Amino acid sequence: MNRQYDGWRTVYGSAPRRRPTPGGTYLELHGGPFDGQLLDVAGWTPDELAEGACLVVPGDRTGPRAAYEADPGDPTRWHYRGHRHC
Repeated sequence: MNRQYDGWRTVYGSAPRRRPTPGGTYLELHGGPFDGQLLDVAGWTPDELAEGACLVVPGDRTGPRAAYEADPGDPTRWHYRGHRHC
């Protein structure tokens, strides 16, 4: 898991002014600081999707990242795996 993302740029639902684009490609995040929000994964390869991602938690840009990984039973849902230095 080596991809790191700024949560404000890629996660929808944390800021009212940000809305997903109709027809976009999104994953639903479960647990952790982004619970119930959508991650924009448009253009990601199957390998990248399988790898998961570390998301920067707004207000905590220097600390560990929120790690999310795909649910083996439902690849459209990612689950929180804890905070990590990714």
